[in-house]
Amino acid sequence: MPLSLATLAFIFFGAILAGVLGALVGLGGGVLIVPMLTLIFGLPIQYAIGASIIAVIATSSGAAVAYVRDNITNIRLGTFLGIATTAGAISGALLSGILSAPLLFIIFGIVLLISVVPLLFKLGEEIPRGVKNDRWANLLSLSGSYHDQYSGMEITYEVTRTRLGLFVMYMAGVISGLLGVGSGTFKVLAMDTIMRLPMKVSTTTSNFMIGVTAAASAGIYFARGDVQPLIAAPVALGILLGALLGARLLMHLSNKTLRLIFIPVMTIVAIQMVLRGLGISLH
Repeated sequence: MPLSLATLAFIFFGAILAGVLGALVGLGGGVLIVPMLTLIFGLPIQYAIGASIIAVIATSSGAAVAYVRDNITNIRLGTFLGIATTAGAISGALLSGILSAPLLFIIFGIVLLISVVPLLFKLGEEIPRGVKNDRWANLLSLSGSYHDQYSGMEITYEVTRTRLGLFVMYMAGVISGLLGVGSGTFKVLAMDTIMRLPMKVSTTTSNFMIGVTAAASAGIYFARGDVQPLIAAPVALGILLGALLGARLLMHLSNKTLRLIFIPVMTIVAIQMVLRGLGISLH
């Protein structure tokens, strides 16, 4: 697939932006890479998803290092939930070879729209109140604390509805393997809305997990020939740089600001993808 140097440069800079946004809202850069490569550059969605899988691993590596260093990521919780997402990722990658490209576009758009809804109802919430550990959270010591640079306070939090969160994580893994987006939408949804973690903990722990989830399904995409090195290389480099920048920015933003960034970006992209899947021209 011949691509000019100018096109590759635009893909690289677009990947930087995707990496910044992905690191800020815990969705992985793939959530923006797939629409960018398909809607703007006209690449087949299979190649876009293949590049996205590589990009998701790069995002996780770049952002997760910074978040773990700053002690915001809940590593114990992420490792526990990662069992379910990895199993789901393998299921989704196998399923993706059966479904048609238009159907993948529609599913992708619907997934993004679903992820926006719960955040609209919690837009003004900075820290969850009245949350108590459930039996599983106590047994596995899943609660934690972190120093919030935005407020200057030490934030302590607990975890609830762990079993429901584990089930949603499996479904997140299926979405990741199916669409190559790291499924950060459902990971953040499970931790922020269901398990009632602070938004920053949800996004940083999601970033920690998405690379593992994507790696579980990456081999299947490689074997099918969906990973094109000429596309994946500038995407991975750009998104890694963007993820490092996004990780630095997140430390100085409020949870409300993160939601204000997340909602309009996801809504616009979701509508575009659904229209593309339905065969409605965007030009």
